[in-house]
Amino acid sequence: MSPSHLLERNHFEHAPVAVFTGSLEASRMVAAEIATLMRARAREGRPCVLGLATGSTPVSLYAELVRLHREEGLSFAGVTTFNLDEYYPMEPEQPQSYHRFMRTHFFDKVDLDPACTHLPSGTVPKPGVDAHCTAYEEAIQAAGGIDLQILGIGRTGHIGFNEPSSPRHSLTRLVTLDPLTRRDAAADFGGDQATPRHALTMGVRSILNARRVILMAWGQHKADIVRQAVEGEVSSRVTASFLQEHANALYVLDAAAAGSLTRYRTPWLIGPLAELGLAWDERMTRRAILWLSQLRQKPILKLTDDDYNEAGLQDLSRTHGSAYEANLVGFYQMQHTITGWPGGRDPDRAKPGDAPVRPLRAPSATVFPKRVLVLSPHPDDDVISMGGTLCRLVDQGHEVHIAYEVSGAGAVSDEAAWRVLAFVRDSGLAETANAARLDQLCQALSGVTPVEAAPELLRWKGLIRRHEAISAARVCGVPESRLHFLNLPFYAAEARRRRYGPADVAVLSALLEQLQPHLLYAAGDLDDPHGTHRLCLQVLRDAIAQAADKKTAWLAAAELWLYRGAWAEWPLDEIDLAVPLSPQEVLRRRRAIFRHETQKDQALFLGEDRREFWQRTEDRSRRLAQAYNSLGLAEYEAVEAFRRYAPGDFVRTAAF
Repeated sequence: MSPSHLLERNHFEHAPVAVFTGSLEASRMVAAEIATLMRARAREGRPCVLGLATGSTPVSLYAELVRLHREEGLSFAGVTTFNLDEYYPMEPEQPQSYHRFMRTHFFDKVDLDPACTHLPSGTVPKPGVDAHCTAYEEAIQAAGGIDLQILGIGRTGHIGFNEPSSPRHSLTRLVTLDPLTRRDAAADFGGDQATPRHALTMGVRSILNARRVILMAWGQHKADIVRQAVEGEVSSRVTASFLQEHANALYVLDAAAAGSLTRYRTPWLIGPLAELGLAWDERMTRRAILWLSQLRQKPILKLTDDDYNEAGLQDLSRTHGSAYEANLVGFYQMQHTITGWPGGRDPDRAKPGDAPVRPLRAPSATVFPKRVLVLSPHPDDDVISMGGTLCRLVDQGHEVHIAYEVSGAGAVSDEAAWRVLAFVRDSGLAETANAARLDQLCQALSGVTPVEAAPELLRWKGLIRRHEAISAARVCGVPESRLHFLNLPFYAAEARRRRYGPADVAVLSALLEQLQPHLLYAAGDLDDPHGTHRLCLQVLRDAIAQAADKKTAWLAAAELWLYRGAWAEWPLDEIDLAVPLSPQEVLRRRRAIFRHETQKDQALFLGEDRREFWQRTEDRSRRLAQAYNSLGLAEYEAVEAFRRYAPGDFVRTAAF
């Protein structure tokens, strides 16, 4: 591991941490350590035993190991592997099987002897499970123990499938999966009901017996649980925290997964910023003042010198001269995020005394009306996440376009599809041949006959989602002629195997070049359980980078905003644009969300939060309005928030 990425420990962190700009760089460094170990063992004539993990986290690691094998001659001859876990029951050829995952991503691409690869078996009869688990532990010991164990971390803090309350002394065994773990996996299985309830996993002690342990975590959705594992007490509630007790363990993180650590979130608690190589810039100042306001439960302008001193923020008040001056800086920063004209105001209708249009920048601030493009990963993300702002942009005279990046067909239940197809069949509108085919599909959806028409059913499900989106857009005032259904190619693969590529970027690039928007809104909510938001943002990042390389004129003048919605919220200090909504606009947004009937009541992928999407949206936007009010700003019914992204940020950010 590169010394430059190993962070000097502070009193908040109880284990070594290495932070990298992004997951690819981190994976290369971990792969390099594995390669060094393998080559050393080969020179010594000794076997190398690796403990391996599955899931999305190690995919980039396996890709780098495969590259080292193919391009640099790294040989896996003499390497023995033991995987952490497997769902139970689970056939090895099922798409969700970890046996299949390992063959697809790693085993079949290198020169590993299949006889030297070991995974728990999801096909062992129930009476033989205990014996199988004991034999798995014995096989590890017979191989000489694990030299290096790779781990990910689940959102419950689990390592392997050692869910909360797993004991420190646990060995390989059959476990019951936490509901959150199952919901996170539901996208792979087509919904909660089909997701296994049990798994076989190496135990906590099995993992800690490894001579070296590396836990990898990527993305903002892992940030809070990483903080608990690194900075919290050792507890069975977060089994990853047990790594604090290991003499040779390392947490390897990308910048987003490290974002909640004290050194990044509230570094002033560690010491003066100058000593940490940091400065009281605009973002850090706002973060500290908002943190202090919430800590002391006071509006910003009521904070005193004593408040700053007692919270360890003397450095900040001294920088600005006094608590009063610092308060004004923080207050005006937040006040200037608020605007009722997210697309700017018609200069011909401006009146004396009108509030300034903030926080739009020149030259786009002076353009009216604007061409606006809202990118919606799924067909309902636009109205769920920014439905009020969308309506406001239309009502204020802007040319609003919405691009739905994937069909969302995977989120339509068979029952919902059957209801539509049965109606079409029984309506008498279909020709005889088509009616017969519709009857076959209805029987397949009802489980009467095997489903042999998956692509055809997905087409129908996608069509259902499309017309729900058209209906929702009508509520917002966007005509069908300004709706763009992109159907990005990556969505056609199985959920676990989805990877974006040049074809996806080309589709989006073509739309951007066609519309050349003045305002561009995209989903920055990376906590969605499908991973679709993250892939769509990566596609946008690359499309923007290509446009920047071409020095495209429209991009230089464009404003780019990220929204969040159903899965997470922007922290207050990261908000650059806040659009207040009236009670009537909140109800109109709700009506638009209700047009997505297949996602109401029984949506397949609700994630950890079991509230319906309209409830999440309203609770979130009201809570944000209350937060603004508590800071001493105006009181609103609801607020939708956005974060600014400059074109260069799409190229260099680690958030992807």
